[in-house]
Amino acid sequence: AYVSSAAAAFTASPPIIHSVPLSPYVCTMAVPPAYSDLGKSAKDIFNKGYGYGVLKLDVKTKSQSGVEFATSGSNNTDTGKSGGHLETKYKVKELGLSFNQKWNTDNTLTTEITMEDQLAQGLKLGLDTSFVPNTGKKSAKLKTGYKRDFVNVGCDLDFDMAGPTVHAAAVLGYEGWLAGYQLAFDTAKSKLTQNNFALGYKTGDFQLHTNVNDGIEFGGSIYQKVNSNMETAVHLAWTAGSNNTRFGIGAKYQLDKDASLSTKVNNACLVGVGYTQTLRPGVKLTLSALIDGKNVNGGGHKVGMGFELEA
Repeated sequence: AYVSSAAAAFTASPPIIHSVPLSPYVCTMAVPPAYSDLGKSAKDIFNKGYGYGVLKLDVKTKSQSGVEFATSGSNNTDTGKSGGHLETKYKVKELGLSFNQKWNTDNTLTTEITMEDQLAQGLKLGLDTSFVPNTGKKSAKLKTGYKRDFVNVGCDLDFDMAGPTVHAAAVLGYEGWLAGYQLAFDTAKSKLTQNNFALGYKTGDFQLHTNVNDGIEFGGSIYQKVNSNMETAVHLAWTAGSNNTRFGIGAKYQLDKDASLSTKVNNACLVGVGYTQTLRPGVKLTLSALIDGKNVNGGGHKVGMGFELEA
């Protein structure tokens, strides 16, 4: 009777199964960045928002048919040399195709055709060609890339009459850790011309990146998003056989939704300052300056201005 009553109670009240929350890394799988994008957040702190020594104008427009136009002109205040380019982009979304054509004042014509996520999910194929009418020089590059959860690989074939050069890279990622390798192989000389390694760790507000290039160039960077308005970065570089270590600190502060201030300084006492202001939607102004801290009264400082229009 006791056994019968226990069985009845078990049948009437099913057992309670307590669920245990899974780790976010188990539930969420992310595609790692390409090798060239490792440490990108720290690079942007040191590169974006600065344009000293240059006066630059960028204009971007888009037609009703979806064709994008980008025109850029710049003048180097040191050499007085001016240059510019005209670029057009068009995408056929249903076929995963994009066409990009570019002409610059050096009289170089480049065309890029890419197809993405068509033959396989995450697979990208591209063909880049360039032509210089003045000299008749031609070049072409076949690009392939594949990215999925935990892996991002790419292989480019640079065509040359003497023999193609193979560029390959791979990045593996797991629970925030990143490991990458990059190489370049000259088939004409049967020689490895590039041999790079990289390690990193990435979270939502912190990134660490280290790399070794050809066994002689060592580098590293740290990026941290202090809060919603403040970002900081540090980078180090050192060459084997030399006691010269390159070191820099940079920061970006968002003053408000339309203005930001950037600053950086390196071990050579070169201080860079940049100010970006959105005057109105589609209109952006950038002012920047480079100051030689070791020779403040001696001159040689640089200033720059950029103006960007987008419609």
